[in-house]
Amino acid sequence: MTPGQAHELPSVMALLDALPTAPRYIVCDRGYASNPFREELWSRGSRPVIPPNRNELPVSYPKWAYRHLYLVENLWARLKEWRAVVARYEKISAFVICIATAADHIKT
Repeated sequence: MTPGQAHELPSVMALLDALPTAPRYIVCDRGYASNPFREELWSRGSRPVIPPNRNELPVSYPKWAYRHLYLVENLWARLKEWRAVVARYEKISAFVICIATAADHIKT
């Protein structure tokens, strides 16, 4: 977690370093649109799915993957309803997230 005024880009690299293998696609919003970041993702073996800012030149990215970003964001928004449970039982937070995801799937 980063402070509200800080950008997450520096911590993204640490998260990517912690992964055992490079993900095939990395989907981000326009806040991460920078050519050095895209080049770093390419060098790690991942395909960046980041649309360009409105003042930048067009960049090729798989639009089908970006169209589904809202599904992940909506899931996280629904999982935030379980924040009190996760905060209280932080040692088993991964288990609680699985339970919350299953409950959300059943609810929908």
